[in-house]
Amino acid sequence: MKTKDNILNVHSIESFGTHDGPGVRMVLFLQGCKLKCLYCHNPDTIDTAGGKEYHIDELVKMAIKLKPYFGKKGGVTVSGGEPLLQSKALIPFFKRLKEEGIHTNIDTNGRVLNHFSEELIDKYADLVMLDVKHMTEEGYEYITGQRNKETTFNFAKHREASGKAMWLRYVLIPGITNTPNLLHAMGEYFKEYETIEKIELQPYHKLGIHKWEALGWEYQLKEARENTKEEIDAAKEILQNYFKEVKVN
Repeated sequence: MKTKDNILNVHSIESFGTHDGPGVRMVLFLQGCKLKCLYCHNPDTIDTAGGKEYHIDELVKMAIKLKPYFGKKGGVTVSGGEPLLQSKALIPFFKRLKEEGIHTNIDTNGRVLNHFSEELIDKYADLVMLDVKHMTEEGYEYITGQRNKETTFNFAKHREASGKAMWLRYVLIPGITNTPNLLHAMGEYFKEYETIEKIELQPYHKLGIHKWEALGWEYQLKEARENTKEEIDAAKEILQNYFKEVKVN
């Protein structure tokens, strides 16, 4: 029987993801996000309308079939859009995955912290990958279109208090997010966190522009350039002073 409690609105599914958490993973990209980040390379996931409804039983069966490929490190990652908008249905989904011995991971922007999302990440998410958009309020609003960067940091504090594993993700945009002062500010903020296993740096690219144009939206970062190798290396060198591991995707 379908109810809102056991249905996930899915944009797409990747069977053998290798960039969304440890090992080989089944990756669910859920539909809907409250942010509209200027560099979003999946803008077609932003609108909460659209997507395809899947019963969690069907998704669990998919994961079980793929389990032999996961090995010791792999599992299921739920990304988006913003997956925590569907936290209520993700609770029974992740609970079932845990019963099957499958590693669970959430990739989130940290905007949603309520009863359902807390239960999900506290009890059933083995890993949380948190997207840090910017270290200043002005920069956060410029990138996301929304105010209150503190939602991200409140989310990080909650995860840290749980004692469970967390990775950070950060997009490097020359002159916007990739400046020494911002990188040092991020490092200083998180340097005492014990649950952060690594930070993943994602160099800026323009691969999603055609999707913006297909939606009839103006892509506002056309003037931004990609990072040089030297800039990426410099950013990595700064952050290595603060984090256990710095990975460039």
